[in-house]
Amino acid sequence: MSDSSTLSIVPPARATGNPLGAFGRALSDLAPILSTLRRHRIAAGLIVLEVALTCAIVTNALHLIQTRVEALNTDSGMAETEIGVLTLRGSKPQPPERTAGIVSEDLTRLRALPGIKAATVPNQIVYGNNSNNSGVSLEPDNKGLRISAAQYAADEQMIPTFGLKLLEGRNFTADEVLDNFQTFSVSDPKIPQLIINKVMADKLFPGQPALGKQVYIFGRSPSTIIGVVQTLTHTQLHRARGDGDGAAMILPLRGGGSYVIRAEPGQLDSRIKAAAAVLEEGDQGRVVTQSQRLTEMRSSFYAQDRAMAWLMGGVCVSLLLVTAMGIVGLASFWVQQRTRMIGTRRALGATQGQILRYFQLENLLLTTTGILIGMAGAWALSQLLMQSYELPRLPWGYLPAGALALWALGQLAVWVPARRAARLAPVAALRS
Repeated sequence: MSDSSTLSIVPPARATGNPLGAFGRALSDLAPILSTLRRHRIAAGLIVLEVALTCAIVTNALHLIQTRVEALNTDSGMAETEIGVLTLRGSKPQPPERTAGIVSEDLTRLRALPGIKAATVPNQIVYGNNSNNSGVSLEPDNKGLRISAAQYAADEQMIPTFGLKLLEGRNFTADEVLDNFQTFSVSDPKIPQLIINKVMADKLFPGQPALGKQVYIFGRSPSTIIGVVQTLTHTQLHRARGDGDGAAMILPLRGGGSYVIRAEPGQLDSRIKAAAAVLEEGDQGRVVTQSQRLTEMRSSFYAQDRAMAWLMGGVCVSLLLVTAMGIVGLASFWVQQRTRMIGTRRALGATQGQILRYFQLENLLLTTTGILIGMAGAWALSQLLMQSYELPRLPWGYLPAGALALWALGQLAVWVPARRAARLAPVAALRS
């Protein structure tokens, strides 16, 4: 069998005289390695390309997984395990001026049920399909600083029903809750009070207390901030983007929407059934079309994010496996091609460690070249994802972490065929 490859292994006698030690011995191997790689440009190029693509794709995929995991762990600020949501379909449409009265009667019956801590009817809820937002400014007619905020509207029971934490100020009183229809039946709606979340307070009044400050939401009538809650998220959480990212407020308005109850711990399922029965008894033509725990709504809301995280994880594992198999295959092929030369060097006194080091250094050169190209590709791909899909920038820390992972993968992948080459008996190798 002819051998067109070269393999230069410095015998121990020469190695000990090298003043540079191990580094010098590694340098002495570079020339024959580079010579071999030049004669196998296609095979070496394919490995480099494979490593580069893996580096570019895996680093960005891991970043996407991390953003999805962060989204899955987003805190809504609500007592989710105690909350249930019920949606009704009425027998016939009710006039708007009658809606507030019907809602008030329903809430009275719900709050009277044993095991119910609180109940309310907000205009929207986290993980739901609604998304109501309003512009908020510090001056009338939308002048000056203006941000967009998620607009919640409910009675004084919303904060205890949701389980929100009031940082400062107070909740609404029952007398301060207005009828939604009557409030917006005039050209200049007046909403004297509102409660905002901490994010909105920091955006509007950085470094200052927000309590008692006035803002403008509708027309020229100001609204006074009477309370600040710790966490109140947009209904779409991380999917909502804008100049007021994270800002949210509560308006004291009674209107229509889904019924939200908060039950005593461990009683939610039974209380949802009891609440559905009470609501349907109130009007023989009404039907509860949907009743579910808030945790179920959260699971459905994040189903796409979980699927994306698993998909990206599968892509990462597949690419790493393919890359490892490619390195193993190429190294095994080159060991077979160089069997006779390995035997010759072994007969001249080269140790198993020197032969093993030769193949590991060769792999290190290939993977390093691929990683350098892959890092540039990873950064370019990150910029494209930022521009096209508004994804966050790829953190710099992912690049060295990806490089270390691929270096380790390359060394592990080449170790088996390199060890097999190092263990070849000189006589057996020369006879091949």
